[in-house]
Amino acid sequence: MSSRKRDYYEVLGVGRSADADEVKKAFRKAALAHHPDRNPGDKKAEDNFREASEAYQVLSDPQKRQIYNQYGHEGLNANGGMGGGFSSSGFEDVFEGIFEDFFGGSGGGRGRSRAARGSDLQYEIEISFEEAAFGVQRSIDLKREETCGNCRGEGAKPGTSKKTCPTCHGQGKVLTSSGFFSISRPCSRCNGEGVMIEHACSVCRGSGRVVSDRKIEIKIPPGIDAGQRLRMNGEGEAGVRGGPRGDLYIDIHVEPHEFFKRDGNKVICAVPISFVEASLGCEIQVPTLSGNHELKIPAGTQNGKVFRLKGKGIASLQGHELGDQEVQILIETPTHLSDKQKELLKQFATLSNEKVNPITSSFMEKAKKLFSKEDK
Repeated sequence: MSSRKRDYYEVLGVGRSADADEVKKAFRKAALAHHPDRNPGDKKAEDNFREASEAYQVLSDPQKRQIYNQYGHEGLNANGGMGGGFSSSGFEDVFEGIFEDFFGGSGGGRGRSRAARGSDLQYEIEISFEEAAFGVQRSIDLKREETCGNCRGEGAKPGTSKKTCPTCHGQGKVLTSSGFFSISRPCSRCNGEGVMIEHACSVCRGSGRVVSDRKIEIKIPPGIDAGQRLRMNGEGEAGVRGGPRGDLYIDIHVEPHEFFKRDGNKVICAVPISFVEASLGCEIQVPTLSGNHELKIPAGTQNGKVFRLKGKGIASLQGHELGDQEVQILIETPTHLSDKQKELLKQFATLSNEKVNPITSSFMEKAKKLFSKEDK
């Protein structure tokens, strides 16, 4: 009797203000717990499942829910038995998810004869430091799935057509009994297509696609860096049943350079000069990406000194602004000295003592203070 029925909100374990998503999730949880296939021979579980299904049928329908909220079970019975039993109508989307949990597959029931996007492809390419800086155009060879030209992607032999699947009668789904109700599942004979190929294409053997060699032109923009990736829309594998192509992803590798290193848009270059050149000053030719550049080295330049060449770096990917080039000075110490050179250097050392180098003086003062602290 309707007077003995539990409150529908209590059955599903939700509050009276629960929205449609909360009601749906609660029913799905209850259905999974009490489904007859998970509880074979359990009459109580079957009753609980039927009770939850009936509650969901009412609370998921705005009109029925409004009547139930106002008049309870009696109100539904007075309106043509709206809550009197379970019907599979309107439950397909919920049951599909339950079916998937039970059997590990899709309960789609709508067939698969829809277009599918092709797979993406990945390609790795190595370019020189200069090509990364200024950009380059390359041609690459790819093997990828293309739409079969013989059957135009249909999979059937030219002059023939696909036939309706005799099992699902073109629906792409079949009804499967599960407990006391039936749910739909993809037809296993036609894989949910609803149609079958009686005479397969001799080229693609029914797949609608063939592997082909393709030459692709790649435009690598100026400023690209190692580890970055380019995306070429629609250059992946062909889609299925007229679906769009996938994309092609190009992973960039940059060869090391003999002179240059990169830091963002900056180019870094270490240039060696002699002790004499650093002491007296000189003019040197510095390599840059755009050719040699004359750089004036002032007298007394110290080892590690960095000079900046404005606009001699690499372009930004976001615009045309060029970075700078940093020139780091490396002072070479002579290793093979003649007796005459050694004698002159000794004379230089003697003369240098008359005028103490400020850097050396500062260092020695700090060292004296450190040692004096340790002696105490």
